[in-house]
Amino acid sequence: MAESSTWKEHLKDRISDELTQEINVYETELAMRRQERLDIKVFAESRLRRGVYGQRYDNGQRHDGKQPRTLNYGSGDSFKGPNTLWDAPGMQRIKIPFGRLTPDQLDVLADLAEDYSDGILHVTTRQDFQLHFVHIEDTPDLMRRLASVKITTREACGNSVRNVTACPLAGVCNSEAFDVAPYAEACASFLLGHPDAQDFGRKFKVSFSGCADQACGLATFHDLGLIARTQGGERGFELYVGGGLGAVPHQARLFESFLPESELLPVAQAICRVFTRLGEKSNRARARLKFLVARLGMEEFRRLVLEERHHLPYDERWTAFLEKAHGCGKDRQNVEGLIIERSHSTKELSADKGFEAWRKTNASSQKQSGYSVASIMLPLGDLSSTQARAIAKIVRENVGSTLRTTVEQNILIRWVQDVRLQEVHTALAAIGLGQPGAGTIVDVIACPGTDTCKLGIASSRGLAAELRSGLLASNILADTAVQNLHIKVSGCFNSCGQHHVADLGFYGVSRRIGGRTVPHFQVVLGGEWTRNAKMFGLAIGAIPSKYIPEVVARLTEQYRSDRELGESFPGFVERVGKRTLRSLIEDLMVVPDYDSDRRLYSDWGDPREFTIGDMGQGECAGEVVSRAEFALAESERQVFDAQVELDRGAIAVAAQLAYAAMLQAARALIRTEREDFGDDDALVHEFRTRLYDTRIFFDPFAGGKFGRYLLDCHDKKEMLSAENVNPELARQRIEEAQLFIEASYSCQSRFAQGQSTSNGRVSTGKE
Repeated sequence: MAESSTWKEHLKDRISDELTQEINVYETELAMRRQERLDIKVFAESRLRRGVYGQRYDNGQRHDGKQPRTLNYGSGDSFKGPNTLWDAPGMQRIKIPFGRLTPDQLDVLADLAEDYSDGILHVTTRQDFQLHFVHIEDTPDLMRRLASVKITTREACGNSVRNVTACPLAGVCNSEAFDVAPYAEACASFLLGHPDAQDFGRKFKVSFSGCADQACGLATFHDLGLIARTQGGERGFELYVGGGLGAVPHQARLFESFLPESELLPVAQAICRVFTRLGEKSNRARARLKFLVARLGMEEFRRLVLEERHHLPYDERWTAFLEKAHGCGKDRQNVEGLIIERSHSTKELSADKGFEAWRKTNASSQKQSGYSVASIMLPLGDLSSTQARAIAKIVRENVGSTLRTTVEQNILIRWVQDVRLQEVHTALAAIGLGQPGAGTIVDVIACPGTDTCKLGIASSRGLAAELRSGLLASNILADTAVQNLHIKVSGCFNSCGQHHVADLGFYGVSRRIGGRTVPHFQVVLGGEWTRNAKMFGLAIGAIPSKYIPEVVARLTEQYRSDRELGESFPGFVERVGKRTLRSLIEDLMVVPDYDSDRRLYSDWGDPREFTIGDMGQGECAGEVVSRAEFALAESERQVFDAQVELDRGAIAVAAQLAYAAMLQAARALIRTEREDFGDDDALVHEFRTRLYDTRIFFDPFAGGKFGRYLLDCHDKKEMLSAENVNPELARQRIEEAQLFIEASYSCQSRFAQGQSTSNGRVSTGKE
């Protein structure tokens, strides 16, 4: 591009009129916000719908040591926190529908990472890409350069339909009912910018699976999850609705056992219309589709959707894609732009000691004879611009034009001729990406955590990196018993790392010990990754972050030694019981004092002490804190007992114990303010008036939603009786109790730091 030219001028003939207008509108809004002519909240939703996020900073420093440029977009705007200026770069999310990517697109992404970011491309657990440390004034040009290769950031965030995900093996999988990629593509295109999908209270996620038994598209935790089926020779889908992870996960419910392919788009549109009309708008904590389905009940929700479908005006797009979808598999090679004329490698390759180990874990045969899929394991989902360009070159030279990103934060090269696998591996190894272990226990998944996320509590990426390096060093890939377990780490309770569906899941929390804050992770067991994430795990206890590698070692060793023939890890957890497994790691829950083991008081990858400040002097204050901490520990024991009862089928007992755990945690906090209160009604009233209505209890990240868990449970405590409670409600109460307890720890920590004002209020930054 000539120096005097702008990207807007240079690319004007390569971008569609629709995308040109979209980006021009955003650029105008950006200029208006800079002049304070556009409301902060309006622009926040506008930029989020285009994937422009804020990100976390450590004292405003970039992690590469450079000072961020200062921008003045008006008081109140912030990527860093409330009531500050936009004085630091943020994050740009880039939508990659069902993970499909061409080498040309990957080259452009590499250029953008170098020109606007820190040279790193990050693959997310929704098959997207993210660029960090992007300055907001660069985002219009960044969007134009993406649009020139048919990539958009539109609705990458915000209250919209997020990136539509699908099985990365679609079209080449040996067990799929049919190729779901054309259906995912049609759904993504149809719902993008659709007027019936613009007024949600929260986000809406869609996934497509080619078969039911594998992880595939993970249909069970999506707002709209579709599993391919055939019936009487016709194509269709098993349709699930109302799933979601987040703080309190909800299993998606079966909407239709067989939805004909011709009804996919109109029914999706009808669901969006019902969600728009009846979904929560004012309370974001209750605004996902899962809460609407739970409130209405599946029967009534289905009736409303089918009624809406009946009244929809016909849209030719509903079926226009079907001819292409059916023809796709017949001439797949041409569709993929493959190199098919070569049946043998053209290069003389020397012996490659690492190739066989890599092939065992990173290569799998396609249903098309003579071809394989090669999986590139990306440590923590990251690759450099140099590596990205090299991958694009490898694909062009060996395959043609077919790549997929995966929800496990990796990249797949499809349609690799079997005789060319070693050549591909050699090329990948030359750029540092030839390591074996994709999809195994060493392929640890992690969200950004405290590295860049403003909600992160503990360093998920730091822990994941430590676990990964330790497992690789232990030669664990030679152990077939534990080789294929899945480890997933989230920096907070929100499950961005999908810890609920891991064999070994972890999410970040903190505990205050002797006046210092110690990073911890809750250990989550009982989740299942296969069968489209069929089961969700529950937390069994909080462990200091630095002890988590030992937790992994003990639990995997117990599984290795005690499992029955062919027993999966979820099956092992269910058979042995969480109480037994907790006893294996219970000693690690005890935190030695600061002078005995200072390493526990810092987080992974950060040598500084993880502290909010020392506690004030005085035996009286120390006694109160000690009593509160003891009472909170008792509430954790109660919620764990609730899990045990749920596992053994005592549903009502489990729900009642979860409620009791919340009451116990509230009692711990109230005792720091007032010793005497009466029955449970009086306790809840005291909690409401002293801690909830005054916002003292409000979590800095979650606001008041965790406090509402106790209030709602108390208001509906009659639903905890044996006649009314069901397993789903009991499980939900246990999840809510765990989060209420974590919020109680946070509140108690603020008490201990002396942040209460003269009237007992605590400043949380949310008032």
